[in-house]
Amino acid sequence: MKPAFRLYALVLVACAALAACGGGGSSSTSSTSSGPGSSGGTPSSSGTSTPSNTPNPNPSVPQSNTPNVQPVAVGVSPNMTRNMLTTSVTICQAGTSTCATIDDIQVDTGSNGLRILASALPSGFTLPAVAAAGTAGVAGECAVFGSGYAWGSVRSADVRMAGQLAASIPVQLIADPALPAAPTDCANSGPAMLTVAGLHSNGILGVGLFSTDCGGGCANAALPRWYYSCTASGACTASMQALAQQVTNPVSSFPLDNNGVVIDLPAVADAGAASVSGSLIFGIGTQANNTLGGASVVKANSVTGYVTTTSGGQTYALSYLDSGSNGLFFGSSQFPLCGFWYCPTSTQTASASITGIDGVSNTVSFNVGNSSTLFASSNNAFDNLAGMSSQGFGWGLPFFYGRRVYTAIASRNTSAGTGPYYAF
Repeated sequence: MKPAFRLYALVLVACAALAACGGGGSSSTSSTSSGPGSSGGTPSSSGTSTPSNTPNPNPSVPQSNTPNVQPVAVGVSPNMTRNMLTTSVTICQAGTSTCATIDDIQVDTGSNGLRILASALPSGFTLPAVAAAGTAGVAGECAVFGSGYAWGSVRSADVRMAGQLAASIPVQLIADPALPAAPTDCANSGPAMLTVAGLHSNGILGVGLFSTDCGGGCANAALPRWYYSCTASGACTASMQALAQQVTNPVSSFPLDNNGVVIDLPAVADAGAASVSGSLIFGIGTQANNTLGGASVVKANSVTGYVTTTSGGQTYALSYLDSGSNGLFFGSSQFPLCGFWYCPTSTQTASASITGIDGVSNTVSFNVGNSSTLFASSNNAFDNLAGMSSQGFGWGLPFFYGRRVYTAIASRNTSAGTGPYYAF
């Protein structure tokens, strides 16, 4: 897991070519995805079963009977972004009952760690700063996504979801007023995602393949556009950051059910749906509701997290499953384009093979709809929204509808062996 920094950096570089990859690798442009209304109500869980201590064929996987189902939903999100999967996260001052529940947090399997806008916290709610490695400064971080950058401080907090507790972990507080402006190399990474309008949400819950967002790379060197030491004089310089002080995937810090997540969403019709409710289930093979069953396992590269996709005679070595991307992203001359998005006159069916590093392939059929028609509707959830990518194949949120998609954390034991892998 030390090399996790390569995953985060490369995934986001691959996404940089995607104009629709916002916050956690998602969000469409407002000119093409305008929709009605404001944020909807509280999502409800679906497709779950009662947790139990069901025996597991792999005795090295600790069994659990604690709550592990976090409601998630797709609906009318901030800035009316289509296909944005969101949830609510409770953040607390470590070791206390002083907490705040923040709504409209994007659920993102394409990144690692919790990031929350400072403006989303209640007035007067404070979190202790995490120090930069080997300095007297406060740690700042530049998180670069496909649609821009999120600059903020690293703070320590308890994170609570579905009865689970990630105790005293580093989180990023985006646009923290206690920090100076973003360093030049960070600010030159693209548009600023420092407000709800820029981020299209109140934050990002990164529940990807790794425990920390950068890993050994940042622990051993001061990498550009990652961690910084910010002093009282207002200067921020690139710095190393120890693993224990890096922004952390909250699931990896749960006492149990900490080896990955399952996203369970219902299918939607070709025309889309106004809203969708589903579940983010913690753990893989740890309870009766997160067993793999007959799911196909696709092993990811342990350094980058990538798998390979072959579609239309083209092979994409930079391939990933990402709930934080709001479309399927790939290069194709088969479908006409309307701006950035594909827009065939009628819904078309295509197929692709997803191959893991062990050579095992799984063939997936998918639909490509007319983006202009989809965006003109009042619906918010689409399983056939697709756009152009000049590199890589991004299996965004449309892939997740009608499936149980598993994301296994690197080096953690599961009933199908250690992560990182995807399964569906």
